[in-house]
Amino acid sequence: MHVGVVAGEASGDALGESLIQAIRSRYPAATFEGIAGPRMQALGARSLFSMETLSVRGYVEVLRALPRLLWIRRGLRHRFLQAATRPDLFVGIDAPDFNLGLARTLKQAGIPTLQMVAPTVWAWRANRLPLIRESVHGVLSIFPFERPLFEQAGIPLFDIGHPLAWQIPEQGDRAGVRARWGLAPEAVVVALLPGSRRSELDFHVPLFVDTARQLQAQLGAVQFLVPLLGSEAIQRFCQLAKGRLGADDTLSLPAQPLVKFRFLPGQAHAVFQAADVALVASGTATLEAALWKCPLVITYRLSPLTAWMVRRRVVSRFVGLPNIILDRAVVPELLQEQATAPALATALAHLLHNAPARQAMVSAFATLHARLRADTNAGVLQALDWVCAPR
Repeated sequence: MHVGVVAGEASGDALGESLIQAIRSRYPAATFEGIAGPRMQALGARSLFSMETLSVRGYVEVLRALPRLLWIRRGLRHRFLQAATRPDLFVGIDAPDFNLGLARTLKQAGIPTLQMVAPTVWAWRANRLPLIRESVHGVLSIFPFERPLFEQAGIPLFDIGHPLAWQIPEQGDRAGVRARWGLAPEAVVVALLPGSRRSELDFHVPLFVDTARQLQAQLGAVQFLVPLLGSEAIQRFCQLAKGRLGADDTLSLPAQPLVKFRFLPGQAHAVFQAADVALVASGTATLEAALWKCPLVITYRLSPLTAWMVRRRVVSRFVGLPNIILDRAVVPELLQEQATAPALATALAHLLHNAPARQAMVSAFATLHARLRADTNAGVLQALDWVCAPR
């Protein structure tokens, strides 16, 4: 089996890893190509374009990147429609604005198509349901609350659970991780996850640095852990943080200024185990924090124009995945104008000092963890049987 895949960001790369493993449980020699991140590539997937190119969020930001995005999609469409490189199956992993248009063309050409991760029509843009139905033969769903909406729209939906719910144990190893990194058991440790896209870093790093300064002023010594994905992101963080740190405004490893940041590239899961609390830009990282039972505060900033456009179309009460899945305000969400350093520092300090509030959040996360567990392999193989059956 030859499978075309397109993953748009780090979370999609993790999901793509589970997809490859599921398909190879039946087709051990299956090959994969398209757009893949390091985890998929480690399993042999061939990436024709850089995954980072697709990691763009926000109306204004997408408009700037649109010419290159369209060029990449044309290149993939051309390759997948050639007889020699035509896939037996195409799976778009998240990134629906990019993937659905490509999937529709491939479906019209007779190629079976799936969308892994349902577009968030339950949050906003429910008018995309007809496009989804036209573009794919089915949806691989990671959230249990999505089924009624898609079935009502006549779109086959296959439950695969969330792979992270199986990859992440019910209880982490806080003491072990802290010992490995030389962090004292009594140290106050705060995780900072400003996002992985450049636009997210630009909006969030100054805010996160100012929040760190205020939190340290309130609490004294605090160790801030920053699990950015690579050297480029770390360099950008340092550029944006310069001039906001206090002391000598330097940033080194190990860090020496008044506010200490410790960079741990690609170690988000370990960071969530070590941290007392986390400040997380809305996205899959909020779910990862919840599954590791790490109390958190959710924030996000966009350009004013993008924020205005999103607010006109959003229908969900929440933006954070833990709150959406549990359908209640378990995690504080401080967004856009509410996302100020004093407000974020106060919310984090509350979680650090209020043991009952922390425990209530952790208990809710245990419920969430159980709710997201399903047999990923079985769901993927059921979808394969459906989309690849003769029609």
